[in-house]
Amino acid sequence: MKRKSFIQASAAAFTASYLPFLRTLPKVEEPDFISPPALRSGDLIGITAPAGYITQQEIQSAVKKIESWGYKTMIGDTIDKKDFTFGGTDEERARDFQRLIDDPGIKAIMCARGGYGAIRIIDRLNWERFKAKPKWIIGFSDVTIFHSHLNKNHGIASIHSKMCNSFPDDWSTAEPIQIETIESIQLALSGVKMKYFTDVNAQNKLGIAEGILIGGNLKTLESLAGTKSDINTAGKILFVEDTGEYMYSVDRMFWNLKRTGKLSQLKGLIIGGFKIKMDEEADDFGKTLQDVVLEKIKAYNYPVCFDFPVGHQRNNYALKCGVRHKLAVNDSKVSLTEI
Repeated sequence: MKRKSFIQASAAAFTASYLPFLRTLPKVEEPDFISPPALRSGDLIGITAPAGYITQQEIQSAVKKIESWGYKTMIGDTIDKKDFTFGGTDEERARDFQRLIDDPGIKAIMCARGGYGAIRIIDRLNWERFKAKPKWIIGFSDVTIFHSHLNKNHGIASIHSKMCNSFPDDWSTAEPIQIETIESIQLALSGVKMKYFTDVNAQNKLGIAEGILIGGNLKTLESLAGTKSDINTAGKILFVEDTGEYMYSVDRMFWNLKRTGKLSQLKGLIIGGFKIKMDEEADDFGKTLQDVVLEKIKAYNYPVCFDFPVGHQRNNYALKCGVRHKLAVNDSKVSLTEI
């Protein structure tokens, strides 16, 4: 795929050639989400480690790139802190994150890396000042905890994207796709309406859907089922991705989505990157990812896209969770457009 075919800063509507594939679904009322203000030159971005441990040295490439975009950075207290696998103790990580979400001078928060740990601090956080002055929270993987919590409880948009540990140390040798996906973060922060194209998968389900975009790491979403951070999917476009799971585990997670009703009232479904662990030959599951997904959604009439450029991979573009999008799945191309 050509590099420039992936991303366009445009909100142009899909052509009338897609109308034959329009699916009709029951109307679901959706509350309006609040989008934090777009960033301007000189605005301050806080960097914190709410999950795994990371050093000052490891975030320097990200700091330099963010500042090259015209923003300033504030390094949180958790950078360089270490409590076994975590970026400091639960108390330290919660305190650092709380300080950043409360500070009115900080316009966005980039999580330095994922790993594991956000679930251990989410219930310690007070979002009242954040709700009064929302700011973009940026990250993916374990940061899905924050995206889902904001979706369920506060109706505030956030950005699912790469984090500091994905920025290359040497930009001169970085792959074009790596650079483009990182630059998409700056476009999203600056208020550009995003549009992405991706290739067709023969097992896509065709159609057009409009709705608020939500989602993230599938295993993390499964772990939130039944909690006060559980994602609300009704009337929305859901995207999911994962890494390092056996196929039987992915199957179980999609059964969780189905049995908890999260697939029944969707407007559309986006399947991102899935890095599947290989089963032992004697325990081969016998189904592909597409088999697993299509089995769970065969009773529903909405578009489904496979192989979307989001997830634990180089082509992991910035997606605005909580923002209305149009998903158009045609037999010649697929697009996701912010509207």
